[in-house]
Amino acid sequence: MKQNRSLALLGMAKKAGLLAVGGEAAANAARRGDARLIITASDASEASVRRAKSSAEISGARFMAVPFTMFELGSTAGRGSPGTIAFLDKGLADGFIKRLAETEDNEAAKARCVKESDA
Repeated sequence: MKQNRSLALLGMAKKAGLLAVGGEAAANAARRGDARLIITASDASEASVRRAKSSAEISGARFMAVPFTMFELGSTAGRGSPGTIAFLDKGLADGFIKRLAETEDNEAAKARCVKESDA
């Protein structure tokens, strides 16, 4: 399944140490300017989504709500059930978006990506 390809990339990013897992870690990465893409789980709370969007907007990172649950993200990232995860590498972030878009209508996937980063 192609969705597994995007989750596999998430797992690779975790192994490489290029993820900030959890709302606080993602917000800290955004404040430092390290976040390239901030994602939220499909079942993340409204407060978590608002905070992630705000962090992305302030830092210039991209934001995307993904069709994976907190359990699915946590199983792949190896940590609990995070509602928010930040990619710290632009290439991995771009690859995640590309692989995720392969499973959805390309325009819908692009529309969910709120802000493009120049970094």
